Amino acid sequence: MNTTTTTTTTTSCVLLSTPISSYHPLLHNSQRLPTKTHSPSLKQRPISLKLQSLLTSRLSSSKTQLFVTRTSLKDDAQNLSLKEDALVGEDSAVFELGLQKISSWVYFSVVLGVVLFVLDVVWIDNSSGFGKVFVDSISTLSDSHEVVMLLLILIFAGVHSGLASLRDIGEKLIGERAFRVLFAGISLPLAVTTVVYFINHRYDGLQLWQLQGVPGMHEFVWISNFISFFFLYPSTFNLLEVAAVDKPKMHLWETGIMRITRHPQMVGQVMWCLAHSLWIGNSVTVAASVGLIGHHLFGVWNGDRRLAIRYGEDFEVVKKRTSVVPFAAILDGRQKLPKDYYKEFIRLPYLTITGLTLGAYFAHPLMQAASFRLHW
Repeated sequence: MNTTTTTTTTTSCVLLSTPISSYHPLLHNSQRLPTKTHSPSLKQRPISLKLQSLLTSRLSSSKTQLFVTRTSLKDDAQNLSLKEDALVGEDSAVFELGLQKISSWVYFSVVLGVVLFVLDVVWIDNSSGFGKVFVDSISTLSDSHEVVMLLLILIFAGVHSGLASLRDIGEKLIGERAFRVLFAGISLPLAVTTVVYFINHRYDGLQLWQLQGVPGMHEFVWISNFISFFFLYPSTFNLLEVAAVDKPKMHLWETGIMRITRHPQMVGQVMWCLAHSLWIGNSVTVAASVGLIGHHLFGVWNGDRRLAIRYGEDFEVVKKRTSVVPFAAILDGRQKLPKDYYKEFIRLPYLTITGLTLGAYFAHPLMQAASFRLHW
């Protein structure tokens, strides 16, 4: 009798502990349980109650585990979707006033003042600087303003992109701040020279078309130029890093203008060049536009290459979500704009750009007069 009872109990435990179904005939139909010809002893009744309680508990546990498994699978899918939508890069154009230090901005003002003073003495001022000597030396290579314009852009582009490509090596050798000072100290005078030469000679050369009298052309050119400045690369807004007050970083941006195009600086430069070429319409402006657009197209390739080296897989994720051609990633579904996307532009840097762009438009006569006085 003991052997039979033990075997029956063991078999029942094995069958009922298997979470195949929530219905077990052995539990719900007690008539099918093996019965004895005699009444079980009082000693055995508590064991049967314990067994039934244990089996019920295991069934409940099996149901719970099955439910948790299904919920986990659903959560995993949701988590995967959230992970795919989560930002890998940085939020661009963020400026939190509460995190700013007055001492940093005082230091920035001092650095800016020193840089402008040195730039004026060493490069801009014709009595002491080397700017005019540099322009005159390039001008001896050709009598064509178009060729000189292209040469100035080529020199600036070579130095600017070349130093950018050497950034990782340079920062390891002399540090982030020292390399930023070196980078700006060489690039800034060349940029000023190129801009001044363009202002002074923008109406020289062969007139290719004249569209200034076309109705609406002035408004179209003005709006195009205005919008182009909103395509500045977000790192431009980090003034404390630009001036090396804060340690300069190579950022992987993903929000704001980056959702529209991964290379906003290139897009903005193309818009600016096309607008000025339409309005001025001569060979010098076209030559400048060709040089600037070519430089920024090279920057598209070089910028992606440098970000891929620095950020690896994270950059590949951002690259997949964005596009070089404006709005392409949005139109084909790779970039999903948040419902409150407009808020990524209602930030202090873009409000500042609005003011500076309007100010630059009204300051055109002052910039032209200052350039003419240099005789470059």
